[in-house]
Amino acid sequence: MRTLRVPATVIFALLAAAAPLRAQGPAAGQGAAPLNLTLPAAPGPMDPELARINQSLVRLADQLRPALLQVRRVGAPPESPHPGDGPEGRRPRRAIGSGFIVSSEGHVITNHHVVQGASTVEVRLHDRRRFTARMLGSDARTDLAVLKIDGAANLPVMRLGDSDALRVGELVMALGNPFGLEESVSLGIVSRKPARLGVAGPGFQFIQTDAAVNPGNSGGPLVNMAGEVVGVNSAATSRGSIGFAVPSRVVQAVAPVLAARGKMVWGWLGVSISDASEGGASAPSGVPPKAGALVQGVRPGEPAARGGVREGDIIVEVDSRPVNEARDLQQIVASLPPGRAVPVGVLRGGRRETLTVEIGEAPDEIQ
Repeated sequence: MRTLRVPATVIFALLAAAAPLRAQGPAAGQGAAPLNLTLPAAPGPMDPELARINQSLVRLADQLRPALLQVRRVGAPPESPHPGDGPEGRRPRRAIGSGFIVSSEGHVITNHHVVQGASTVEVRLHDRRRFTARMLGSDARTDLAVLKIDGAANLPVMRLGDSDALRVGELVMALGNPFGLEESVSLGIVSRKPARLGVAGPGFQFIQTDAAVNPGNSGGPLVNMAGEVVGVNSAATSRGSIGFAVPSRVVQAVAPVLAARGKMVWGWLGVSISDASEGGASAPSGVPPKAGALVQGVRPGEPAARGGVREGDIIVEVDSRPVNEARDLQQIVASLPPGRAVPVGVLRGGRRETLTVEIGEAPDEIQ
């Protein structure tokens, strides 16, 4: 069911136009009091604190929208004809998402899934200008992509904030083009941090918010009350009541690499793992029983095997960073550069040992 919101000025105008008709109807002359609806000369009184908050939100939305983009992916024609696709049934498919400008020269951040498989990416600016954007780089693991608008200069930009400093309960604003509705703004709070989902790469974590995030919001910014981008809207529950954003700290680390190299290179051990507690492993005295990642399998010839990691080991530390669960190991290893040799602390047979493992490069199918 669709809900239409009609401005109050339109309602008043319709009522005023209908007044002469009512005077000629059956109720005329029966003593009915006339309906007098007039617009106030000035807005009604508002609590000063609420008025200040209201104006702050209006100013924030006005400040941000010029750097918000509509992103259109033009994909390859469908393999088989579909009704309504034109005479040959091969009209290119278009998908609409969002993005935002982070440099006055035209660098744009959006989601990987918004532009994945596109033959052409089109962007529309706040001032209605349209451009074809170049794909500089894209990464499925973090669901981030960087585009470049050529032929435009002195563009308005959004600045990144610190997602690590974001707190549960903090107000945030989500901007985008949900369902193709241009430059929509929704307000909510950070409802969970970090939030873990299976829709991204292993070990990846999101910011969860109740600000409305719907199809078309993907790639748009999640902004704090200082006007800083703290996340990139990426996913939502089926009803859109809970949204998830890629933290700005991830954007800060990934976007420059994508712009320069076209892709991310992630660290790799070559092991299959689970939480130690789920694997039925027991830790020695003095070590929390749930700490660590249990190695369930080691790929022959891969970095972990070459470094001496064995099936049944519990990895509790990598590069001097503690590993409390399997996701910690995935996240730490992914962030390490291939070729770097790091100490890996394991529990083996009730004893602590330290191995040296040279980090490898994750295969494309894992990234």
